[in-house]
Formats: sequence, structure tokens, C-alpha cells
Amino acid sequence: MHRVVVLALDRVYPFELGIPARIFGAARGPDGEQLYEVVTCSLDGGPVATSADFAIVVEHGIEALATADTLVIAPFTWEPPDEDVPVAPADVFDALRPGTRVVSICTAAVLLAAAGLLDGRPATTHWWEAERCQQLFPKVNWDADVLFVDDGDVLTSAGVAAGVDLCVHIVRRDHGSAVANRAARHCVVPPWRDGGQAQYIERPVPGPSTATTAATRAWALRLLDRPLPLTELAGHARMSVRTFSRRFRQEVGMSPGDWLIRQRVELARHLLEDSDLPMDQIARRAGFGTAASLRQHLHTAIGVSPLAYRRTFRAADDPAG
Repeated sequence: MHRVVVLALDRVYPFELGIPARIFGAARGPDGEQLYEVVTCSLDGGPVATSADFAIVVEHGIEALATADTLVIAPFTWEPPDEDVPVAPADVFDALRPGTRVVSICTAAVLLAAAGLLDGRPATTHWWEAERCQQLFPKVNWDADVLFVDDGDVLTSAGVAAGVDLCVHIVRRDHGSAVANRAARHCVVPPWRDGGQAQYIERPVPGPSTATTAATRAWALRLLDRPLPLTELAGHARMSVRTFSRRFRQEVGMSPGDWLIRQRVELARHLLEDSDLPMDQIARRAGFGTAASLRQHLHTAIGVSPLAYRRTFRAADDPAG
């Protein structure tokens, strides 16, 4: 069983601390077997002060880190702005076995950045902290628009509920969409949220007459198998291309083109997992046109070919396709 160790530091946010146990604990195999074991530790095995008006008692100390297949560092309060940058004790990362996956939720990314684990790599954190992190850690490729960043062995999430998105993504990456979707349904959370942090950044509230792109997005999801040029999307929304593009990015956090590619990749992953369709048919249904285009986009998105993805996530008794 894959062991997830969650590290709780002083002034931890209790909601985010509980996310890994909730999501990974809901991930079950085809026979209902538990796929992850989740344990929570502190640096000394003692109670941990939270950002709320209570402390949390954990059962494990720092020795649990040596048993982790995945380490999740929960976020904590980090204020005021001129406070010294939090630095994890050296033995936190030294205690990990080679190959341990490292995950941060929200502000915990500063610990990874301070340790140099994010140098030259993409990462994210809560949008409120992004500018400060960019100033303090200029070697990191911070992206304040996304909900999470998967860079292989190091993953980072944006704030609060984005930790849910990242944990569901990890389950999907480890065991496929069917397991991740079941875990999400069990926890009554969406298996996938469109867009990124940009939709949550504080902006003036639009007036009641302001048009949105929501209806056009819903319409486009039903037509992923055919070309959807920007002009047609804007026409459906009854906006100019310029207005539509600007409003789409404000609402979703990415361009219409990037959003369409993400939706097509997700559809292709679903078809690879749950159907026996050959690659050229999956490519056409997902709107990529050819198997070569499907292969290119899937590899860009998740780093593997369609055949490798199908072999990994199809049940052992299913045809390889």
C-alpha cells in the first residue's frame, strides 16, 4: 500500500491538513481495497498549534518521514509580510528516502522553495502570496493562475480547496480517472475543476447585465469532436473575438484554446481507460483529428503516450486496444 505522510507544522491550517486523509482515504481499488495509507506527523510527535483556536494531537514524529512514499506538507500561516521566510529543519528532507514524491499545499511551497527543491521548476501557491514568493525565490517559475502544478516528483497546489484538486489529481495519476472520480464522488467534490486561480482573484463584481462565457463553454463540451475556432466560440457567445477572449481568461484563468486542449485531453484519457476504441477513433472523438496529434497532446499534458497510458490504467483483464 502506498504510504502518504502528512507533515503538520506550527500554525497549520486545520482544513488543509485534513485534505490528504479524506481524499486518499476514499481511493479504493476494484475490490474495495484501500490504496493509500495516510499518517500525520509533527516534528516532535507532540501537539501542533493551528491557525484556529485549538491544537491538534498527532501520533507520529519526524521518524515517520523515512517511511513515506509521498510526503505532503500542509500549509501554515505566514505573516506579516516582513516575517522571516520559514525554513524547514534540514532533517525533514534529509529523512526522506530517494524517490519520495514531495507535495505542498498552499503556503507550504515556501518550504520547498527555501530548500532549493523548486529552483528552475514550475510551481504555484496561493495567489495572495505569489508576488511575494516571486520576489523571494526568483529562481522558481511561479504560476499564479493554475490550481496546481505537477512536475513529476514535486507537486504544488494553490490555496485552500486547491489542495483537494491536487490530491484528486494524484489519485488519477496513480490509479486512473475511474478511481479518482469515485473518490471525488465519495467526498462530494468535483473530480476536475475547469480553469485556475484567476477566477478567484478579487475583481469588481460584474453587473447583472454582463454576459459570461459559461453557456458557450457548456456548448463547446458537447462538440469536442469537431473544430471549434475562436471566431465560432465568440459568435456563439455573441461577443467580439477580443471581448470573448478577455472575458474567457478572466472567468476561467486560461485562453479558450488552452481550455479546449485540456478538455480534449481529459476526454481522450476517459476513452483510453473505459473503451476499446482504436487510437484513430479516440483522436477523432476527442477533436485531435489524428492519432499522431493525440499522441503529441497527451505526451505534452501528462508525459506518456496513449498506448502507455492505456496499458497503465486499463484493468488487467481488459484488452490493451
